[in-house]
Amino acid sequence: MVLLGYALAVLIGVSLGLLGGGGAILTVPVLVYVMGVGMKQAVPMSLVVVGLTSLLGVLRHRNAGNLNLGAALAFGPAAILGSLLGTSAALRVSARFQLTVFAVVLLTAAVLMLRGRGHDPTAPARPRKPWQMIAGLGSGVGFLTGLVGVGGGFLYVPALTLLGGLEMRQAVGTSLALIALSCAAGLAGYIGRVPIDWAMAGVFSVLAFVGVGIGSALVPRVPQAVLRKAFAVFILLMGVLVLARR
Repeated sequence: MVLLGYALAVLIGVSLGLLGGGGAILTVPVLVYVMGVGMKQAVPMSLVVVGLTSLLGVLRHRNAGNLNLGAALAFGPAAILGSLLGTSAALRVSARFQLTVFAVVLLTAAVLMLRGRGHDPTAPARPRKPWQMIAGLGSGVGFLTGLVGVGGGFLYVPALTLLGGLEMRQAVGTSLALIALSCAAGLAGYIGRVPIDWAMAGVFSVLAFVGVGIGSALVPRVPQAVLRKAFAVFILLMGVLVLARR
C-alpha cells in the first residue's frame, strides 16, 4: 500500500502540473486511506508536501513575473495567524471531526471547480476591496490549512481576483506564496506536539515534484476544461467517500 501511495504522490504532482493547483488537496486522503497514517499525523505531513510543492510553484511564478508581493503582504499575516489558530484547534478536536471538515472542504472544492467557467488570464484587474474583507478571508483559509492540511488555493485564487484586484496569472502565483506561508506556520505549530514521519513526507514531496514536471510537460496536449471537470468529479467522489468512512 505504501508503494501505491507513492505512485499516487506522482499523480498528485501531475494534476498540479496540469491544472496549476488543486491536486494537493488529495494528499491527506492518500496518507490516511492508502498509506495508513493517522489523521493527526497526516495533517502536518500534508503541510510539508503542500508547502514544499507550493514553494516550487512560487519560484517558477516569480521568474515569470506572476508574484504580487503587495497582495501577499496584505493576505499573508492573516493567513499565518489563521493557520496557527487552526493548528491549535486541530490539537484539541477529534480526528473524526477533522475528517468531517476535510470532507466538506473536498465537496466545496469540487462544486467550485464544477461551477467555474474558467478565468481569462488577460482579464483586467478588479478594484481592491477593504482590508477587513481581505484579512477575514486570509485568516479563514489559513485556519483550514492548519486544521485539516489543505493549501486552500481553490479559495485563495478567487479571493485574490475578487478582493485583492489581481489578474488571474498574478492571483495563481500569489496564492502559492500564501499557501507556502500558511503551511510553514501550521507546521511550526505541530512540530514537537505531533509525531511526523519526515522520511515519508520527504519522499512523497520529491515524487510530487516529479509529477509536477510531467504534468507541466503535458499541458499543451490535454484539454484543460475537460480535465478540470473530470478532476472535480473525482474530488466530489473522494469527499463522499471520506464522509462515509470518517
